Amino acid sequence: MIRSELVTKVAERNPHLTLRDVEAIVAVIFDQITAALSEGRRVELRGFGAFSIRDRDARTGRNPRTGTAVKVDAKRVPYFKPGKELRERLNTA
Repeated sequence: MIRSELVTKVAERNPHLTLRDVEAIVAVIFDQITAALSEGRRVELRGFGAFSIRDRDARTGRNPRTGTAVKVDAKRVPYFKPGKELRERLNTA
């Protein structure tokens, strides 16, 4: 599902909201999740899962085309751990 599909689904289930309002709501939710993660905080959505940040150390990688060694800097990457309810819904189909 892409962002526009999510906005459409939320708008269908909430006919009292305009499409512009739903787009703003979805944007605020994603912005807040991003802001919390950038501050190093964890975001938990009960029944869905939790987003957190994992640190990756600097390493030496390989260019797949040429095979030459390439320095890869240390970085922080988002990590998602699905919640129990989400896992159960996926495995009961």
